[in-house]
Amino acid sequence: MTLLETDSALALSGHVVGVDIGGTKTHVAVARIEAVRSRPIREFVVPSASWRGALGDFRADGVALRDLLVGHLGESVLSAPLAVGAHGCDNTDQCRELEHVLRRLFTGPVVVVNDSELMAPAMGVVRAIGVVVGTGSIATARDGGGELLTAGGWGWLLGDEGSAPALVRDATRAVLAHLDRGEAIDVLGQRLLAAFAARDGAELALAVTRAASAGAWGVHAPEVFTAADEGSAIAVDVIRNAGGELAGLVDQLLARGVRTNAVVAGGSVIERQPRLQNALRSALVRHHADVELHILSRSPVTGAVALARGIAGEATNNP
Repeated sequence: MTLLETDSALALSGHVVGVDIGGTKTHVAVARIEAVRSRPIREFVVPSASWRGALGDFRADGVALRDLLVGHLGESVLSAPLAVGAHGCDNTDQCRELEHVLRRLFTGPVVVVNDSELMAPAMGVVRAIGVVVGTGSIATARDGGGELLTAGGWGWLLGDEGSAPALVRDATRAVLAHLDRGEAIDVLGQRLLAAFAARDGAELALAVTRAASAGAWGVHAPEVFTAADEGSAIAVDVIRNAGGELAGLVDQLLARGVRTNAVVAGGSVIERQPRLQNALRSALVRHHADVELHILSRSPVTGAVALARGIAGEATNNP
């Protein structure tokens, strides 16, 4: 756990609370309502597994989140405007269900969105499509009626285009396809052979299959980008195709009625890899020249704080 202050309770009058509940960690930030550009006055990070049970039990999530916040921030947190971005709230009804639970436990205004929806407000972008590219990948947006729409996110085995495990999966397939054509193994193939302790294509296929999991594949994703830097045409193609597939997720949401000229992309892979950023940007330009790509450069919890300030203002204007 990381704390920027001690655990003594705060008097939260005039403050808002933002919560980013990820699959791995939960990040909480407290900020002043009016000081829009100021840093949070208090924040802490805990493992999500330390307080959250199985996904889908929103009553349990609400009670546990209340206890977590009261335990760190004191009883006054119950009346502060609260915005939550939650992994596992994957459609409008799920977000509303957790929001309903929290509104019965907190007296202040509450809003709940999917955790991917925190990226756009974190960057100060309105009504953008969010594209998460890390251990998994998904694109999310709201339509004109406020319904949450998603594209992709079907898991590392079936999809998760551009994610760390998908890059390794696709790179392995590309290397094996080149070997099938009788072509010499290039630097990408050499790096994958070394990463999976294999001597040839047959051993590589077997090793990758035996290691099949998001973590075991994903940890080797940097090899694809390093190989591209070292001149592997195969790696360059894999990254270009990944960018195209991610742009395809954006295409799907636009085709379903989302109206926006902005995409905000974040997640451990795309934030760290300019080649994938450029591949996504190039693919977007080919089909949607008016859509601007923003790469997340701020903590998503900043977006939760921005949403909390928004509902604080609504509560003030509509007492």
